[in-house]
Amino acid sequence: MYVARTEQRAPLAVGTIRLDSVVLLASDVILGLLVWGASLPIQSVWGHGSLTNVAFVGIVATVMIWLGIRALLGLYPGYGMDEAEELRRQFLSVMATLAIVAIFAVAFQLGYALSRPLLLAGILGLLFLAPVTRHLTKAAMKKGGMWGKPVIVIGAGEVGHRLVSTLQNEWKLGFRPVAVFDDRLIPTEAEIAGVPFGGTLADAIHIARRHNINTAIFAMPHTRREDLAPLVGRASVSFRHVMIIPNLGGMTNSAAVARDFAGTFGVEIKHNLLDPWTRRTKRALDLCGAAMGSLLLCPVVAAIVVLIKVDSRGPAFYGHRRLGASDEHFRCWKFRTMHVNAEHLLDKYLQDNPKLQAEWEQNQKLRDDPRVTRIGWYLRKTSLDELPQLWNVFRGEMSLTGPRPIVDAEVHKYGEVYELYKRIRPGMSGFWQVSGRSDMDYGERVAMDSYYVRNWSVWLDLVILARTAKIVLLSRGAY
Repeated sequence: MYVARTEQRAPLAVGTIRLDSVVLLASDVILGLLVWGASLPIQSVWGHGSLTNVAFVGIVATVMIWLGIRALLGLYPGYGMDEAEELRRQFLSVMATLAIVAIFAVAFQLGYALSRPLLLAGILGLLFLAPVTRHLTKAAMKKGGMWGKPVIVIGAGEVGHRLVSTLQNEWKLGFRPVAVFDDRLIPTEAEIAGVPFGGTLADAIHIARRHNINTAIFAMPHTRREDLAPLVGRASVSFRHVMIIPNLGGMTNSAAVARDFAGTFGVEIKHNLLDPWTRRTKRALDLCGAAMGSLLLCPVVAAIVVLIKVDSRGPAFYGHRRLGASDEHFRCWKFRTMHVNAEHLLDKYLQDNPKLQAEWEQNQKLRDDPRVTRIGWYLRKTSLDELPQLWNVFRGEMSLTGPRPIVDAEVHKYGEVYELYKRIRPGMSGFWQVSGRSDMDYGERVAMDSYYVRNWSVWLDLVILARTAKIVLLSRGAY
């Protein structure tokens, strides 16, 4: 019964896999031409008159080079890439295009035709607009049922259930689970996270051949190698792409690289936090972002100070003792969002409400906090109360992105993860804030902070900053 249901659902994306690449390519062609077209007035001002035939050919060639590099980097369609890796490859495609165009311009003495301001404007346009365009294109394709390739998950246990949920939530990866199979475990329910259970591996192979599904993911990390190897061998006959979720929980990260030691398989795990140059890059990003933010937000900060003073008595800023990198304490600054007698109000409120006492002990937060002022509620909802932490970023006590700054009483809740926490400065925003924010429990936050430290990269920071801007604008999930 459920195999039949699987067979009906699987073909939905099979015929659109190539169309995905065509649509993404077309959107990039349009973007490239629009960016260079918008840059043409610069040629008239800074170049040598109007656009020449040589310059026109050069612009078209530049767009073609950019598209070709993106294709070589696997961005069409780019299934399986997380946002950080996709952003890294998009950046590399633009920088490689700039290098190639510059070499040809010098070699063939085309500086008179393509002015430097024109090239700079075009490259910057691609650098900043390409990620946005790609995101919007993928979102439109998803809405139209065109984005994502069908995949089969082997393993109906806890890991398989978690994998199916992850692939559904992280739709940008482009892996759409259409059925779950297992030779040993028969689940008690007909569906796993909304995806039907289709039977055994033999059933999976039959369905894959019938509907041309070429990707299988083994979510059986605790299966012994001698038992797993024959299953993978059988799957490799019918599936072009076979992925295996290994039993390396707490160790793997996005910087893992497969290594072949003369027939012996190994996994190299790079710890980016130990690279001094990447840490310097992160610090430079912090300083640039804090400087730009401070300049742009000066009027907003002044207005908030006035509103706080009008709304309630007390100072506009509030500094709280928090733990930072290397176990060092610092004063974390925020706009004051509570009444001056906040602790007294909290004690009285918790004594009268046992359920709220349990909520406080679990999350160290209350959704309906009686201490919060009227303007404070709005500042928290929009996360504007954290703007003064830009000063902490300048001082090197915090980063734009990182784990949430905690107090001493929370250390025991981190357990062994605290050793990871100490490696990096806490952040104004972080991975768990943009992945669910206050809607997730404390244990999930700790896991998210651990993931961030293990997987840290400049690209991940940029993704978090982009998600933060989106969440703040939507005022979603904060309290």
